Amino acid sequence: MRYVSTRSAPQRRQRLAFDDVLLAGLAPDGGLYVPERVPELPELPAALPVSSELPEAPHGQSEALFEPSELPAAPQDASGRAAGMFGYAELAARLMAPYVGEALTVDELTAMARDAYCGFARPEVCPLVELAEDHWLLELFHGPTFAFKDIALQVVARMFDHELQRRGERAMIVAATSGDTGSAAMEAVAGRDRLDIVVLHPAGRTSEIQRRQMTTLDAANVHAVALDGTFDDCQDLVKAMFADEAFRRDMRLAAVNSINWARVAAQIVYYVWAARRLAADGRPVTFCVPTGNFGNVLAGHYAQRMGLAIDRLIVASNSNDILSRLLETGELVAHDVKPTLSPSMDIQISSNLERLLFELCDSDGAATAALLQQFRACRRVKLSPSQHRRIRERFAGERLDDAETLEVMRRVHAESRMFIDPHTAVGVGVAERCRRPGELVVSLATAHPAKFPEAVALATGRAPDPPAALADAAERPERCTSLPNDVSAVKAFVRSARRS
Repeated sequence: MRYVSTRSAPQRRQRLAFDDVLLAGLAPDGGLYVPERVPELPELPAALPVSSELPEAPHGQSEALFEPSELPAAPQDASGRAAGMFGYAELAARLMAPYVGEALTVDELTAMARDAYCGFARPEVCPLVELAEDHWLLELFHGPTFAFKDIALQVVARMFDHELQRRGERAMIVAATSGDTGSAAMEAVAGRDRLDIVVLHPAGRTSEIQRRQMTTLDAANVHAVALDGTFDDCQDLVKAMFADEAFRRDMRLAAVNSINWARVAAQIVYYVWAARRLAADGRPVTFCVPTGNFGNVLAGHYAQRMGLAIDRLIVASNSNDILSRLLETGELVAHDVKPTLSPSMDIQISSNLERLLFELCDSDGAATAALLQQFRACRRVKLSPSQHRRIRERFAGERLDDAETLEVMRRVHAESRMFIDPHTAVGVGVAERCRRPGELVVSLATAHPAKFPEAVALATGRAPDPPAALADAAERPERCTSLPNDVSAVKAFVRSARRS
């Protein structure tokens, strides 16, 4: 398996192995790495359907229970995985192996995945909960920071450790976050000898708990920066640092945002996991994904390209609806970012869309670069009719504003006594709006409701009791640096944060 940049012309195209792509993150020409070919789904052991290992999720769960997925435990073996199951870690290793190539063996991948997921709150890693007939929630928030980013980053951090150890090198990770990536990345690399990390977040535009998860980690190699700007500004600064070749080389920069292909590869797994457990007979599944930077739903797109029976991928947007507007009109038009109750989706420039645009440009890097250059210059660009038709064949999209989001949260709680966070509510509401008769739909639950207590309380009249790890964050001292939206200031801070 080799990887190419989305902006490279075929005649000048470099082809990198996975280990080089892992450490590089962003290509030198500013593009994102994509695999030259998409492998087919490997042969996998038969999956157990959900109903054979867990009772159906009751529609009237006790309000006293904090965990929205509190169900009777599945029978387990000594490893903590459900008895008789081909576990999530094993599935992750099988699915990622073709993308990793010779960088890691399947046994090494399996060991990393088992180590990454052994601390998750549920042995299934990503449990499924029934919302209504043929509408399920895939809970992706049972990791250490209670957001879906943990699922990929816990594995990716171990890959970094392995590769840096093998090369005898160190790396400085710089990342931008709209809320959850930062804490998940910092948690995953905290205390690792060969890694330092600086995370930029937009000042005042995350929830308090999201901020505290970043600013209260007690580890010398993790650094939170509050930037005077939006997430798009944070993301632009990260890309600017990677574009400075001398700075990049001197700092040995690495990326853990979803611009890093390893993140996308690790997220493919839970689409296959959910589809095989709900539809072992191969019935097509539609996934609805609350989306800001397009990385999560892009992973579903690659699962579909690998051969997974996915009917549609529904892109769920909040008021920052650039993606749903693109699907409707075929035109990408950036507006000003609006603060919402779902801050992780408050994005207007979705980095991972570049990978899909490269595909729509028939893998022509020069055409992709020209399209993106026009968008950056004019803040708008129009797809060709054939490109718009192709994207509509696999994706649908809708949006919810804050009032509609709160109504979904209120109604789900009233009907099931279950709390959901505002991002998940956007997905649930859009799924309900877009569902076709008889369609099997899985909505991705991307964050624990206790991370957004104010929004939950506004919708339902009460906030869920936080788990100990979140409650404790409110008591710990914060450590954060405020910086202007200036690349020189950020570079100077990165230099000062790097350990010798």
